[in-house]
Amino acid sequence: MSAQLRVVIVEDDPGVALINREFVTAHAGFTVVGEAHSGAQAVGLIAELKPDVVLLDFYLPDFPGLEVLDRLGPFRGSLEIIAVTAARDVESVRQARARGVRHYLVKPFMASALFERLDEVARQFDTVRRTSRGKLLDQRSVDALIAGTPGRYAPPPKGLSEATLQRVHLALQAAGTDVSAAELAGRVGMSRVGVRRYLEHLVDVGRATLTPRYGAGRPENRYRSGS
Repeated sequence: MSAQLRVVIVEDDPGVALINREFVTAHAGFTVVGEAHSGAQAVGLIAELKPDVVLLDFYLPDFPGLEVLDRLGPFRGSLEIIAVTAARDVESVRQARARGVRHYLVKPFMASALFERLDEVARQFDTVRRTSRGKLLDQRSVDALIAGTPGRYAPPPKGLSEATLQRVHLALQAAGTDVSAAELAGRVGMSRVGVRRYLEHLVDVGRATLTPRYGAGRPENRYRSGS
């Protein structure tokens, strides 16, 4: 059995930190080794403990959570970040992605949602352990190392733009709830029909879910980010 991955929780609210600790320790592959309630504490603790994973809140009393990543410098290493935050605006998500954050959970969330992210992180670390340093990788292995799950960021089909796909997906993640194609179109400045094509692709590749909402007349399709 592989060694447990070591986790530091960064959360300003001690009560929420305790809940997150309980969620993490309920997963057999992870153990919590430290807890920080401010940005300064987080930087010092991460540099000292050198964990594998950090659960990172963005709203901290001294400086933003994303600045923690900027201040870590060489201590960042191969640290895997799971953003656990109430920040759901597009710019926050974009800034997180720019800093290499691949896992983003909007509060409040269920334990099952965190378990899914932890499973992805565990698979990625397992891939690294099983891949010898000098070995040449095939596309599936590259995808697993870059995205955490094989094929998760596969190129879109012909007629869809990768840049626009990312834009639609970020807006869907930032929504934090289910939205219609028309609602999302208003947020990204595109036509409803155009946005719907991208949403349908996200559903096809498992990065979004579709739920019909029934009422008077035809049902309305509602979309929610699945990753």
